[in-house]
Amino acid sequence: MIPRVLIIAGSDSGGGAGIQADIKTVTMLGGHPMTAITALTAQNTLGVQAVMPVPAATVLAQINACLSDLGADVVKIGMIGSAEVANAVADLLDGIEMPVVFDPVMVATSGSVLADPATIAAFARLMRRASVITPNLPELAALGGEAAVLATGAALLVKGGHADGDVIEDRLIEADGTETIWTHPRLDTRHTHGTGCTLASGIATGLAAGMPLSAATGRAVAFVESALAAAPGIGQGHGPLGHALGAIPFDVVVAHAG
Repeated sequence: MIPRVLIIAGSDSGGGAGIQADIKTVTMLGGHPMTAITALTAQNTLGVQAVMPVPAATVLAQINACLSDLGADVVKIGMIGSAEVANAVADLLDGIEMPVVFDPVMVATSGSVLADPATIAAFARLMRRASVITPNLPELAALGGEAAVLATGAALLVKGGHADGDVIEDRLIEADGTETIWTHPRLDTRHTHGTGCTLASGIATGLAAGMPLSAATGRAVAFVESALAAAPGIGQGHGPLGHALGAIPFDVVVAHAG
């Protein structure tokens, strides 16, 4: 059966991040994406101009519509929209047994804030339900650091794109303490909009296909690298990745761990 990924996240009108990046990633890696949209945003490569959260009841209705008919193998959570939605989704997931990939989106690549303090506080419940949490360095600090995140029982992928230097290090710490590190040269490009969404959705697709977490992560890291290298260069600011141009075969697992 095709890997089924239920994505709970916000919509990006510019097509670079959010639901749009998630759909492209899951599709290019061989899965079937389903969506529950948590917020509508008016944004482009220069920033976010407007955000309209979707009511929690409507978010839940989207989730239930997918699960009751199509089913799902994994849930991927991105921009959650509001504290009300975070708590409602946590309540629903408490009764469902499947892997959850949680990308704790707080700030867009452009710098626009996508989660207020109440929403970030509500992340705690989603973190306890997650199988793996994928923050960048500023998000990890806002969540209380590595020890606080690992205390939830979830695996932690520390994304290194915000660190200084010419080499990026992504570090996966699994629940049993096993650590895997991927290193790759930093690409000289401003077209990085949607990297976090793409990485998390890539991991989710791998898990939905039955891949171990480390293998799913390694393939997702490789997909992000290839999509970055193939970025079409559109927009005046932080442009989108080249998901289609950078696609790699579904059965390719890249393990360049150190």
